[in-house]
Amino acid sequence: MRKIETRRNICFAAALLGLVAIPALASPQAVTTDEALEPLPRHEDIGQTVTHFIQRSHYNHIAVDNDLSSRVLDRYIESLDGNRMYLLASDVEYFDQFRYELDDFVKSKPLDAVYDMYQVYRTRVRERYRYALTMLENEPDFSIEEDFQFDRTDAPWATSSTQLDEIWRRRVKNDVLRHALNETPWDEARDVLTKRYKRLLRRMDQTTSDDVFEGFMNAFAHTLDPHSSYLSPRNSEEYRIQMSLSYFGIGASLQPEEDYVKVIGIIPGGPAAADGKLKPNDLITGVAEGDDGEMVDVVGWRLDDVVDLIRGPGDTIVRLQIIAADAMPGSGEKIIALTRGQVKLEEQAAKSDIVTIPHEGRQWRIGVIEVPSFYRDYRALSNGDKNYTSTTRDVKRLIGELEEQGIEGLVMDLRSNGGGHLTEATALSGLFIDNGPVVQLRNSNGRISRLDDPDPVARVAYAGPLAVLVDRFSASASEIFAAAIQDYHRGVIIGQQTFGKGTVQNLYSLDQYMKPDPESEKGFGQLTLTIGKYYRVTGESTQHRGVNPDISLPSAIDAEQIGESVRDSALPWDTIQTTRFTAGDPLDNTIQSLLVSHSERSKQDPNYQWLVGGIQEYEEARSQKTISLNLDTRLAEREDELTRRLQRENDRRAALNQEPVTTLEDVDEDDVPDVLLEQAADIVRDMAELREVNASPSQTAQVTP
Repeated sequence: MRKIETRRNICFAAALLGLVAIPALASPQAVTTDEALEPLPRHEDIGQTVTHFIQRSHYNHIAVDNDLSSRVLDRYIESLDGNRMYLLASDVEYFDQFRYELDDFVKSKPLDAVYDMYQVYRTRVRERYRYALTMLENEPDFSIEEDFQFDRTDAPWATSSTQLDEIWRRRVKNDVLRHALNETPWDEARDVLTKRYKRLLRRMDQTTSDDVFEGFMNAFAHTLDPHSSYLSPRNSEEYRIQMSLSYFGIGASLQPEEDYVKVIGIIPGGPAAADGKLKPNDLITGVAEGDDGEMVDVVGWRLDDVVDLIRGPGDTIVRLQIIAADAMPGSGEKIIALTRGQVKLEEQAAKSDIVTIPHEGRQWRIGVIEVPSFYRDYRALSNGDKNYTSTTRDVKRLIGELEEQGIEGLVMDLRSNGGGHLTEATALSGLFIDNGPVVQLRNSNGRISRLDDPDPVARVAYAGPLAVLVDRFSASASEIFAAAIQDYHRGVIIGQQTFGKGTVQNLYSLDQYMKPDPESEKGFGQLTLTIGKYYRVTGESTQHRGVNPDISLPSAIDAEQIGESVRDSALPWDTIQTTRFTAGDPLDNTIQSLLVSHSERSKQDPNYQWLVGGIQEYEEARSQKTISLNLDTRLAEREDELTRRLQRENDRRAALNQEPVTTLEDVDEDDVPDVLLEQAADIVRDMAELREVNASPSQTAQVTP
């Protein structure tokens, strides 16, 4: 399951098409290209084989028909120009003639129409970047009051080249303004952007027929669901390289998004995880070697080329220039330095700590176990090593150590845990429940299997007050564990609604199913297909909805942008029959009591109010779809943001009787509170206190005459 989850993260979304952009024509006769792009005979064979697998093995047994063809066309157009910066309304109208024919093409005919559409797109991109280069001939006037609509996903298609010119004039101006915000001189900014735009033009000339085919097949697969995908032979190898990067580079999973490379996952135990500054959804715009190497602009680069820059010998420095995911719209870029290294299993392992909470003259000790992933050292296990490393074994050991230190409650911290081995999710659940089923699995044939606690005779490792802390990045195996704890009434779930990844994928190497092509050594690539769904013991799916917390905490992770429910092709939530299991006493009354205590406490907690204030400001900012192109306005906005952040920080410090800081740079990273963990620990302390009260003998006695 770890491989399945990572594959979801690495999947090349819109493949190479998502990295480049191209403008549009009204008819194919108007298209001129330097290189012929056309479907190859093996593309037709692959299309037929993929169609066969989809109809036979996909969880939904989807019919490849006119309805699917219509949705594939929309997905393909979105993969080409999701932000509507290149194609004209007339181009999209021209594409519409193929709306109900793509199913026939992929089943039995050459994909000429797909290449026809791509040629239109290719021409439009060339037009746009050539125009962008002309905009760099003169320095923009940043004193004019105008704005740039950077989010055009819901905007109407441009109806003329003149209209696109105006859109792109403002886009180029914003690109220059980003550099101006970082005090980059005009000549330097112009040089960087000229190289960038020319590079994007060259990229279009480098597009191959395989690239076009892969882009379309990915659009086809993603129409089925977000986790089904196709990789060409070349990118199957790049996928392997990406796996290598995850474990021998900086410890991050990357994927192309439009002209950028996007961070979609931080590998536990890796350099990026240890440093803590690189976050999911950050966009990488530049890479530099060492402490003083030249920053190379990588906007518009192929993913594998960016990977090659980031990778390097262990214990060497690489600097990344990024647009932070939580940055206010229009803010400048920042640079972080990471020391390359190998992901170490011991650093990926679960860790423990104790939070001491003073309350009414008593020091309460709450244990915390952080579980970054569900791991198991299968190599050691297969070699007969009885001391192989695994999540469950580590957590069991940590529980014993914490209990020796006298903890009175336990928080299992699964924030940002993207999943891992299913066997570990079931085994870890078994540490907290006596015995019984943990999760159900239904395959594409409707057959339901049940996965139970793998060690039902073992004693429960911990029976005290328990909470599971989750967020929107808690996915897959994390959701299986959290759901089991919730359904058995074994503990309370605290935090944010989880990701909602409740599907199972299988990888098919198409070389194993197709006859070798005597005229090509490339092979046929690989298909990842969703073939099953997970269900809780109650019969409810974890797909789409995830696990809802019993006690919600504020989060800066936007559930409207992150998670399965955001994806329009995600499989729906549904239910199957409840399996037999024995739950503990309902926790409804306990949860209500905890909610009251938490609400009262949070009102008086300076750290909690500091967090809520920051999230409110961030939500207001990210609701914007336009930004000013006036330099003074942008500088003022940035200064205002920094002033508000500094004021919030000093308000927090004043409430805690701490010394104020002059600038945010004076804030030590160790001084930034983990508010959500603090809240979870307080809630578990409440649980421990309630347990003591309920366990104590009655303070009143009946008097008899």
